[in-house]
Amino acid sequence: METGMNRVQALTALRRYNSEPFHLQHALTVEAVMDWFARKDGFEADAPFWAMAGLLHDIDFEQWPEEHCKRCVSLLEEAGATPELIHAVCSHGYGECSDVEPKSYMEKVLFAADELTGLIGAAAKMRPSKSCQDMELSSLKKKFKDKKFAAGCSRDIIREGAERLGWELDTLLSRTLEAMAATENLVRDEMAVLGV
Repeated sequence: METGMNRVQALTALRRYNSEPFHLQHALTVEAVMDWFARKDGFEADAPFWAMAGLLHDIDFEQWPEEHCKRCVSLLEEAGATPELIHAVCSHGYGECSDVEPKSYMEKVLFAADELTGLIGAAAKMRPSKSCQDMELSSLKKKFKDKKFAAGCSRDIIREGAERLGWELDTLLSRTLEAMAATENLVRDEMAVLGV
């Protein structure tokens, strides 16, 4: 699957519209998680596409939150993204801010993992280690059930994501936690390279 740009071009596009460390870290986290899922689930050849969809999925959110998953179309076209990549990016907001439904397995993983990475990241910040590498699934499940914790992370979207994939909720929670734990150091190093 073609992306229409390389990673340097994608990062340049992302940074043109995003400067907040939180948003940049989220983009890098979802990029790494998508790459992890692609390689674990037999889509290694398409891993660059999966990763780039993760990197760019919120390209329009920081500056145009009210136009999220809509403004991104022109931003990504301008950057040279393929229609397939633009479709994937738009599909992650299905039902909330987009009418582009996630159809492919990759799009369903992005839909499911995006919201969940935010919840896991928030839970990691509460830990003495500030890391998800020592987080148990049982701990994550407690945070998931506590509606007051990271209230901005929609549990309904996470549940819907698991359903779209045909997975038990615990499977989505445990696999995404594993992906974040495996890539956490990489994301930290990338943030340092970006100087944020």
